Amino acid sequence: MSRAVRRDPRMPRLAEVPGFTNWIQQGWGDADRTPRLEEGAVAAAAAHRRRLSESLPGKTIVVTAGRAQLRVGDTFFEFRADSDFLWLAGHSVEDGVLVMNPVAGGHDATLYLTPPARPGDDAFHADANHGELWVGPIPGLSELETALQLRTAPISQLTVGEDALVAGAAVVGTGAGRALDGRPRSATLARVLSELRAFKDEWEIAELRKAVLATAEGFAQVRREIPTAVESGGERWLQGTFDRWARTAGNGPGYASIVGAGAHAPILHWVRADGEIRGDELLLLDMGVENRSGYTADVTRTIPASGRFSTEQRAVHDLVEKSHRAGLAAVSPGRLWADFHAACMEVIAQGLHDWGMLPVSVDEALSPEGQQHRRYIVCGVGHHLGLDVHDCESSRYETYLGGTIQSGMALTVEPGLYFHAWDETVPPELRGVGVRIEDDLVVTSDGIDVLSDVLPIDADGLEAWMDQVSR
Repeated sequence: MSRAVRRDPRMPRLAEVPGFTNWIQQGWGDADRTPRLEEGAVAAAAAHRRRLSESLPGKTIVVTAGRAQLRVGDTFFEFRADSDFLWLAGHSVEDGVLVMNPVAGGHDATLYLTPPARPGDDAFHADANHGELWVGPIPGLSELETALQLRTAPISQLTVGEDALVAGAAVVGTGAGRALDGRPRSATLARVLSELRAFKDEWEIAELRKAVLATAEGFAQVRREIPTAVESGGERWLQGTFDRWARTAGNGPGYASIVGAGAHAPILHWVRADGEIRGDELLLLDMGVENRSGYTADVTRTIPASGRFSTEQRAVHDLVEKSHRAGLAAVSPGRLWADFHAACMEVIAQGLHDWGMLPVSVDEALSPEGQQHRRYIVCGVGHHLGLDVHDCESSRYETYLGGTIQSGMALTVEPGLYFHAWDETVPPELRGVGVRIEDDLVVTSDGIDVLSDVLPIDADGLEAWMDQVSR
């Protein structure tokens, strides 16, 4: 059943039938409406609010959670709160609005939300999207105030001054809409939040570690299903296998899982996953579990469906591995963000030149006016990671791509080579081969901690890992 139900137009609406409405509002006992919170989330959110307060003294701050968006007709996508809201509140609250008003010494925070439709309210049985009869018991103002240690108020009391800085989801519910209608989002607030979120505290790093470990187990789940997928089911079967695991271990996948077999592996955003899998093909798996706190992993491995790389496949994988290791070695506190990108690209360009695939010298290819090697890797080779798979996207250039790497940052390193099946500049034996290796890591005071190193990155290690399918 979808989140809304068709009714027979010849029949009166139940909400208009006195006997029904009187009876449906009676006889309900207490229900468990305790919010499900992740351990440490409340304290972490309070610390995040303090950091934001210190960054914007005297400013009124408004951050919206958003609401479930329409999928089609009268059905909706599952709700996921805006990441800035989640970072500040520590819990997902549909149509929630967090307001931080300046006071002496900092800010005073209030969470505005729509009171749930409980027994006695007409919407309890009449609203298929929000009534508790339809969607189950929902934490209300008092439950959330106690659990989140935040003052709460009905959304109907929300007012937003002209000088307030507004960030968060652009899609808001009717309650928040009255106060926020037409209000532009503040680029300043979005930037400050992005740049604060670039530095993970101990709790956030622990959450990322949990997400990565759950993801590694998801890869193992997929590995066991490869024989079945080759026989029937193909890419869909493997994508569904991981997504089912992600839903079990956390909220679900942190992004659309990429499962690319054979000629689909070079397609960077192959999320359709509707192809077959042959035993002699490579499988590019780019997948991540979003845990229940909202933090997501983002890991990629490229493996042979048969369990063994062919000579040509291994050559491509070995070059990408060499590039990957060069990139990891260039990540440390104080280094430029651009350094690991350059390190990866130097290896890629040299390897392509050695194979006779570049029309110019390595130096010419690496020059700003050249970049011919980028034909085979048009994407970047790393990004911030956290509540968003591509975290901190509103940061200034000088603090992100043009900045330096610093302790506490979480990021990915992910070089690859993508030889499309229809690219006639590629030797025939390499056409349709795509390889990416992506690790998740945290920058420490003296180096890096690779969170995803439980999964091998070398061809021999991956073959040994694949051997475990039959165990």
